[in-house]
Amino acid sequence: QVQLVESGGGLVQTGGSLRLSCAASARTLSNYFMGWFRQAPGKEREFVAAISWGGSRTYNTDSVKGRFTISRDNGKKTVSLQMNSLKPEDTALYYCAADTKIINVAATPDYWGQGTQVTVSS
Repeated sequence: QVQLVESGGGLVQTGGSLRLSCAASARTLSNYFMGWFRQAPGKEREFVAAISWGGSRTYNTDSVKGRFTISRDNGKKTVSLQMNSLKPEDTALYYCAADTKIINVAATPDYWGQGTQVTVSS
């Protein structure tokens, strides 16, 4: 079992930045591929970014490339999502996710956090 707790969401103006963090209870975080997803009101949950077990590979959805950066610290058991140049369309509930298998746009990870709200005002 892995418990995930997100933090760092909030209200920011267009062009601003936020850093989301995810604290994991896993005994060995490097056993898990980690990802971030988001769900806007009235829309389906979508993949945002993912990072491989050791952190050597990262993946971003096209709409956030060049603006969002995912990182991890296996020793501290945390995963972060640095979000820059935020846009109103980035407004959503952001979820941290974990799985022993690869997480990508088609994946449904086994473990999810409760989410943290990000609101970008225009």
